[in-house]
Amino acid sequence: MYVPPRPSVADDPHYGIRLGLTGALSFGAVALLDPAMPTVMAALPVGLIAGQRKAFAPVRVIAAPVMVCVMAALMAWFVNVFQPLPVVYAGTMWLVYFLGFGMILGTGAPFGMLLVIMAVLFSVVGMSGSAAVAVLRDAFFATSLVALVVIPLAYALVPARTREMQVDTPVPPGGDAVMGAAIRASVLLALSFWLYAVMPPSDMMLAIMAAMVLVFPTRRAVFFEARQRMRATLYGSALAVAVVAVYPLSPKLPILLGLVFLAGLWVGTKVLHDPRPHMAYQNAYPAALALIAGALSTQDLGQAVVSRVLLTLAGAFTAAYLVAILDHLTGWRTRAAATVTDGAA
Repeated sequence: MYVPPRPSVADDPHYGIRLGLTGALSFGAVALLDPAMPTVMAALPVGLIAGQRKAFAPVRVIAAPVMVCVMAALMAWFVNVFQPLPVVYAGTMWLVYFLGFGMILGTGAPFGMLLVIMAVLFSVVGMSGSAAVAVLRDAFFATSLVALVVIPLAYALVPARTREMQVDTPVPPGGDAVMGAAIRASVLLALSFWLYAVMPPSDMMLAIMAAMVLVFPTRRAVFFEARQRMRATLYGSALAVAVVAVYPLSPKLPILLGLVFLAGLWVGTKVLHDPRPHMAYQNAYPAALALIAGALSTQDLGQAVVSRVLLTLAGAFTAAYLVAILDHLTGWRTRAAATVTDGAA
């Protein structure tokens, strides 16, 4: 899958400020609108802007929320049709996962990641019935509208230095993409059953943390990849624990927004300057905001941040290394003929 290259300090020195500002504005929208699923509204705008590079691109900013709305409507229909038939439901979800991973590995296009993530979220929530699916669909619609306001506002307040627009150049990794997609679809289906068992719908954004360990791409050996995927999940969990631990000392909205901003500033600084793979940090921030919003929406903060996160991490850790082992045993990557350059995996 295509990975946006590390943002350039020369092109966008205030990337971290804009990232933190987007997180704070998203949490402000959560406090103002009081949505049924605050985790979606807290995390989605940040996830959309984190992958933006260089100058503000209006078409890209509009297209991403529109695509999210379309995918939410399609997945809601899909789950409502097949969920009453458990065996058929499991098989069709495997096919959706396989299609998403096939896009990622076969073309390098990021659309496959959106398909996989949306499929996981709706399949988990779908186990609670069609009413929960409708709530999730409406939450994505409302959040997309918030993103259409928050992202341009963040760019207007903290613009990039360069006027050059971002141009994506996805490069497929080569190899037997069918085998790689089948491995990931099978492991993700097993992980989905784990999520069904341990995760209530109110914490369904934790499913993103679990699924991202299979979607998150790097260019190195399979076990190195598994460690990088887990780094993103652990960073997000650590940031959430830090914010939730400090916020009760002065539980006021400006304090929360300030903590969220500081978390985003730290992540953005690491993305710009840390020599380690930057996507681990970039993917950590949306996960952290989802955890923070979920923790603050429940009365038992410790149980939300520790127990459920540990359960999710256990499943994600197992899934990441199972994929790494299966990749190693099948050797489908060794048949790759394409040369992968920086910015693609």
